[in-house]
Amino acid sequence: MLKQELTRRRMIVIAASAAGSTFLTGGRVAATDESVRWRGSALGAQVSIDIHHSDRAEAQRLVYRCVLDVRRLEQQFSLYRTDSAISKLNRTGILVSPSTEMVALLKSALRFASVTDGAFDPTVQPLWQLYAEHFSSDEPHPAGPSAQKLAETLAKVGHSGLLVSDDRVALVKPGAAITLNGIAQGYATDRVVDILRGSGLSTTLVNMGEIRAIAARPDGTPWRVGLADPDEAGALTETIDLVDRAVATTAGAGFRFDTAGRFNHLFNPRTGRSPALYRTVSVIAPTATEADALSTAFSLMPASRIADVVAVRSGTQARLITADGRSCVYGA
Repeated sequence: MLKQELTRRRMIVIAASAAGSTFLTGGRVAATDESVRWRGSALGAQVSIDIHHSDRAEAQRLVYRCVLDVRRLEQQFSLYRTDSAISKLNRTGILVSPSTEMVALLKSALRFASVTDGAFDPTVQPLWQLYAEHFSSDEPHPAGPSAQKLAETLAKVGHSGLLVSDDRVALVKPGAAITLNGIAQGYATDRVVDILRGSGLSTTLVNMGEIRAIAARPDGTPWRVGLADPDEAGALTETIDLVDRAVATTAGAGFRFDTAGRFNHLFNPRTGRSPALYRTVSVIAPTATEADALSTAFSLMPASRIADVVAVRSGTQARLITADGRSCVYGA
């Protein structure tokens, strides 16, 4: 019986209604003839979980297990919660006895910092704070913060100042702070996939801001995933096929500090500025963590360097739309 349960083709879909929504809070469960659905909020966005399963009770159990696990991750990674582990680290500069998830994710972040020549940098949070304070002030200068303030903030940035071990996390530079917004969504997606796969689900599509597919659809065809157009609500730039891979998309238009769009949530950790190299960057990779981190980093890197990184990473592809509208694809 156990063998039959583990090999039965079953499908789960975890759907987030808004890009950038990762962590689940609140919510309710409802059963229909076709599925078990969980609906709740994720940092202000509405999120739903839909499970199609032959055993209704098992489907409900899996929904609750996934929700509880992602809530636990929120307690670690959310900048919006003052009691989260990352908020404590940013306040005090040190985290003693960090969770295994925090250590794993920070070590992954530092690996991707190395892979991308520092383009991916979890220590750029002071830049976010600088621009948020500047553009929320009365009559902010449209050119952004002064050169002096920018230089002072850049002195706090740099992934070499983040020290991670199994028993301690430390920020070396005074005033340093980290953000995991460029990688935590992918990590949460992978964690949910692990739970579902460990429960015997052999056909899975998970979407929690980043998307990961295990195997193909129940009928054997690839999962079809649309890549959102950042400049036109509801529109797609293209549709791709996914089988046993993940995809993540990053666009500067996702959040802009100023109406002109010169300053957004993507920061070059060397200059402190927001480059305008691409309209959108999508990365297809074996895991959602990798896709998430690389799509963030590639948004700051020249196309030639992106091609170099993709060339040595198996199963990874970058799909770019340049600032002038050209489409480029690197990797298989």
